[in-house]
Amino acid sequence: MREWWNHDPSPAAIENDFGAAIDRSEAGEDWIAELDGRPIGLTQYCRFVDYPDYLDEMAPVYPVGDGVASIDYLVGVPDMIGRGIGSEMIAAFVEFTWMHDPTTTSIVVPVNSANVRSWRALLGAGFRLVARGELDPDNPTHERMHEVLRIDRPLAGS
Repeated sequence: MREWWNHDPSPAAIENDFGAAIDRSEAGEDWIAELDGRPIGLTQYCRFVDYPDYLDEMAPVYPVGDGVASIDYLVGVPDMIGRGIGSEMIAAFVEFTWMHDPTTTSIVVPVNSANVRSWRALLGAGFRLVARGELDPDNPTHERMHEVLRIDRPLAGS
C-alpha cells in the first residue's frame, strides 16, 4: 500500500493530507471501509470539476467534465489483500455514489499501469478500460503511464 499511496504516516502529515476533507473544508470526501465492524480500507471521492488542476491534467489523456467523479481506494490490512475484497469494496462504493451524489453520471479512475492489482480490482468491480496515457504518478519513483477506467451510472430501470 505504501508504494502506491506515498503518504507520510506522521500525525502532522495525515492532518495535512486528509484534514480538509474530514473537516469538510474541501470538496473531496474520505470514507472508511469496514468489514464486520473492522476498518480495513479507505475510499476517497471527488468530482473532477472541483479540482481544476486534476481536470486539466486529465484532459490530454481522457477529457472529463461535469458529472464525472473519481475515486481512490486502498485495502490497508495485509491479510485482506488478494482476496477480492478490493473489488467488492469498490463496487459497494460505486453503488453508494449513485445514491449519495445524484449529479454523478460516471466515475473515471486513472491508475498507474504498474499497479496491476489496483486496476484489476476496478475491472472486477465493473469498470472498463477507456484510455492509456501519461499522468504524474502519486509516487515520483514510478513511471508516468496510467490505465484509465470508467463506470457509468446505470440507466433508470436497468
